[in-house]
Amino acid sequence: MSTELSPELAAELDAALNADMDELDTEPAHNKLTPREKRDLQKSQLRPLANRRPELYEEDEFSSDEYERMLELYNGTLASIEEGEIVKAHVLEIRENLVVLDIGFKSEGTIPLEEFKDMPDLKVGDEVEVLLEHLEDQEGSVVLSKKKADFMRVWERIRVAYESDMPVEGTLVKKIKGGVVVDLMGVDAFLPGSQIALRRVPNIDELLGHKYEFKIIKLNKRRRNIVVSRRVILEQERAGKREKLMKELSKDQVRKGVVKNITDFGAFIDLGGVDGLLHITDMSWGRISHPSEMVQIGMELEIKVLDIDWERERISLGLKQLQSYPWKDVAAKYPVGTRVNGKVVSITNYGAFIELEPGIEGLVHISEMSWTRNVRHPSKIVSIGEAIEAVVLKVDETEEKISLGMKQTEQDPWVILPLKYPVGTRINGKVRNLTSFGAFVEIEPGIDGLIHISDMSWTKRVQHPSEVVKKGDAVDVVILNIDSENKRISLGLKQAEEDPWLRIGETYPVGTELPGTVVRLMDKGVVVDLGNDIEGFVPVSQLDPEGTVTNPADFAWETMNLVMRVLEVDPIHRRIVLAVTSVPEEQPPKPAEPSKVHSSEDEIGL
Repeated sequence: MSTELSPELAAELDAALNADMDELDTEPAHNKLTPREKRDLQKSQLRPLANRRPELYEEDEFSSDEYERMLELYNGTLASIEEGEIVKAHVLEIRENLVVLDIGFKSEGTIPLEEFKDMPDLKVGDEVEVLLEHLEDQEGSVVLSKKKADFMRVWERIRVAYESDMPVEGTLVKKIKGGVVVDLMGVDAFLPGSQIALRRVPNIDELLGHKYEFKIIKLNKRRRNIVVSRRVILEQERAGKREKLMKELSKDQVRKGVVKNITDFGAFIDLGGVDGLLHITDMSWGRISHPSEMVQIGMELEIKVLDIDWERERISLGLKQLQSYPWKDVAAKYPVGTRVNGKVVSITNYGAFIELEPGIEGLVHISEMSWTRNVRHPSKIVSIGEAIEAVVLKVDETEEKISLGMKQTEQDPWVILPLKYPVGTRINGKVRNLTSFGAFVEIEPGIDGLIHISDMSWTKRVQHPSEVVKKGDAVDVVILNIDSENKRISLGLKQAEEDPWLRIGETYPVGTELPGTVVRLMDKGVVVDLGNDIEGFVPVSQLDPEGTVTNPADFAWETMNLVMRVLEVDPIHRRIVLAVTSVPEEQPPKPAEPSKVHSSEDEIGL
């Protein structure tokens, strides 16, 4: 016999069962009821209702199974759930900053609306997955989290990818010390700098914001530590491509490649998974300063394989090898004596390199730059990029060398100098430099002649050129000799004046007495200054009329005044021999140290 419950009574029954089921839910685990005890409890729970409506409750009319089914009607609404699990929840209400969710438990839970930012179209009735953190908080509400559920789902995917060695996609977010932070499905992972690429990345900032595939190489859930590598994937890809390329790549093969990277010494070319090096010296037969003058990143090139070393993983490539060899028949193209035009591309201490055409350069040695100038450095004559004219002096195809001359484009002035300045020509020049052996005088721009110290005075024994001339003086000189082959000009200063020795006998006849000053002490006598740049010699035997002096230093000193008589005049050997007749009483102070005595061999003609 069955009796239908009224709505009011059903509501009361529902409330009573819910209240009593709360007690069941909170029953300690060690007080589990036996089926018999549970049935008795069920009857006691329903008995109060029977007292109010006895017509609906007759204990004998309902079996234990019927009581059980009646309670299951309500117990079925309570899911079997545990804390820490991800459960499905239905959206009951969306408030200003909260989302109310039903997980099938006796009470609802709420989650901040901001955790649903990835679900902008969320609406009432939608089903979502959340983490059940606690069954009840202090207010009796279920504590839920969508953010943590998402993290657990992502972490599970990460764990599966790690254990199965599967790649995962991530985005490079920001640069930190030692590497880069990668967004891996919403979770931060660390990408070490050494694992970004196969080679060192010069500018990591350019990679930020880009998506790549990574392998998880380290995982620690407790610390939430994830380390990923892009290099592992690249190495696997390279290994596969390398194996394929090894089968099809060969020396002297011509194939296409893409410029991947540019350095100061060359460019790396991607041949289809494996890089080859195009060295700067193999880019052009001509001279280039930097690889960027020939190639740019991303440019496709047709190159030639020059060498392959699979053990060292090195492939050498060439670009100029696909062009004709410029030095072939160069001797016929540039015969000796030909005038050529070129551009200065390099300057060294010994000369300048001139590009005649791409791949062909010639050297102008420093000695071939000017007929007249003493070039200390080629940069004094030419500069980089300057266009010049030169003459081909020598061609060596085997050594790939061409010798050029700049001065040969003009007539050699030394060839016509003997005609322009015959010996004996009197000219005026400027003293440009002094040396211990003479003075250099500029005859015309770039051409100097030498006045030897012996050609500076007819009468005075010059110890240094500075006694006669100074740098910058304008002097009259006479051409004594021109050696065009060795490019030397000998000049005479004294020859520009009349030789006083031709009339010396008239000026100083034998027997003439005259004063003089000692200027040098010699081992065989003393040299005296007679005035007008004329010097005489007093032998040691003529120093003392009594003839008792054997060492000049015992009798005379430099600056000492003497009165002498002319004994001999020899214009040919330019010598005047004197004898002391008296010593004036007034003398300059005698030096504390004896005057130096010179060897007579130092004096020519004495």
